[in-house]
Amino acid sequence: MGSSGNDEVYVTVSALEAGQLTLPEKLFITDADPEKRATVPSLSFLIQHPSEDGKDTKLVFDLGLKRDLSKYPPAQQAHIANRQPTILHPDCADSLRTGGLDPAKDIDIVILSHVHWDHEGTPDDFPNSQFVVGSGTLHLLANGAPPHYPKEIFNPDLLPKDRTRELPPNSGDSSTAAKSQTDHAWKPFAGFPNTVDFFDDGSVYIVDSPGHLFGHVNLLARLSHTKWAYLGGDCCHDPRILTGEKGIALYDDGHGGLRSVHVDTEQARQTLSKIGPLLKKPCPVIQGDGGEPVEVEVIVAHDKGWREKNRDRFFPGTL
Repeated sequence: MGSSGNDEVYVTVSALEAGQLTLPEKLFITDADPEKRATVPSLSFLIQHPSEDGKDTKLVFDLGLKRDLSKYPPAQQAHIANRQPTILHPDCADSLRTGGLDPAKDIDIVILSHVHWDHEGTPDDFPNSQFVVGSGTLHLLANGAPPHYPKEIFNPDLLPKDRTRELPPNSGDSSTAAKSQTDHAWKPFAGFPNTVDFFDDGSVYIVDSPGHLFGHVNLLARLSHTKWAYLGGDCCHDPRILTGEKGIALYDDGHGGLRSVHVDTEQARQTLSKIGPLLKKPCPVIQGDGGEPVEVEVIVAHDKGWREKNRDRFFPGTL
């Protein structure tokens, strides 16, 4: 891990177990078996970024499920009753401890892809971490986004107010609710119109990934001169959507129309169209500094197959 001779900075990424939930396929993919339900992970990731003083910055992306379902608001608990069985251990904090890290002391930054129940985890486990969320997240936590996301399913006190920074609205965002609380600016990279070079050294990019929920972001991490990882959160819930084998399912929204699991289905499709080129080998939208071909591994949060095939890449293992 670290810099190469030409000053490229690389990070180490490890998957983290952070609970599991059960999803009915018919709500997520086209041409689904109407009876099939799958228990899938909600993956978190540890990113370790090298520093000059030898003390790596440790960043966690997503926190998975709460280990105590009673800590969710009552309206959210009613929804979770339809996602059983859930597996609550190990949660994100357990996984960090198993690898030798103390979540209360060793984690510098937590970035949430979004604040759905199966990604928000237990922020109280990280009393010394800075939290970073996408634009509009704090407004969403306080007010919801009716009718599909009523205020009652969110906890306005989920995140520590004195340690949470919200990314600014980007140039294509008409929302005025979110005010910039960071010094970061959105810039195009790798075919995405809005990314933030988080450490200002080209090693980790926060990618604005709209469509699934307000404030949804992904992470693009540089692992070596020719290898990157794209952590896709809930850009989709099944890797077959990424490859085009399946589409995004539509279902009755209860209000006389159709909806998907995304708050804006068309926007979600546009985000997927930008992620698609990353799957090609070599990647057409990223090159090494010398023009070398690059490969990108795309991992979405609920990919059961990825979890089963990559046990050795969970912390303390690495991607």
